[in-house]
Amino acid sequence: MDGSDGVASADVASDDGGTPAEVGESGRRGRRRSGRGGGTAGEGLPGGGTVAQAKDVCLRLLGDRARSRAELADRLAAKGFSAEVANRALDRLTEVGLIDDAAFAEEWVRSRHTFSGKGKRALALELRRKGVSEEDAEPALEGISAEDERERAAELVRRKLRTLPRGLEREKVVRRLVGMLARRGYGQGVAFSVVKGELEGFEFLEMD
Repeated sequence: MDGSDGVASADVASDDGGTPAEVGESGRRGRRRSGRGGGTAGEGLPGGGTVAQAKDVCLRLLGDRARSRAELADRLAAKGFSAEVANRALDRLTEVGLIDDAAFAEEWVRSRHTFSGKGKRALALELRRKGVSEEDAEPALEGISAEDERERAAELVRRKLRTLPRGLEREKVVRRLVGMLARRGYGQGVAFSVVKGELEGFEFLEMD
């Protein structure tokens, strides 16, 4: 589902900076320029920082990797931007397609399932933690079929079997493998079924 095209820089602090305390002077200048008209991208609003500055922070973050709207909102809040400024910036980036939680969820699920071997349960939890709604997450999760999960789980089991020390009892091997799959978000039924299938014909050395 762990980048996107580079973005043009603006006269704001980097990802590690850009708090209203640091941009306050430019925000005050923006307010003096905009006067009572308001509504422009450079409008200074209560709480410090401007919409333009908040958008630039988001673009810098998106230039690093795709992010959900909630993730961006959290970063803006941490930098001290007011909720009003943050929402205006996020709304404008959503309108032009730079923020798309459904697309984010699809990419996150594909990447984490393919490269990290995460099961649907773990992926659903990760998306929830990133503030992706169930409505946006569900289509992405449905893209992983039961067969997809079994095949990926079997790959993980085969890889793990190559690293286990020889001479382990069968029960101990089963516990380790099922535990490994559970930690990656595979249900108990799938985990036991896959492990049982992969251990057929596997030779266990007798313990002394």
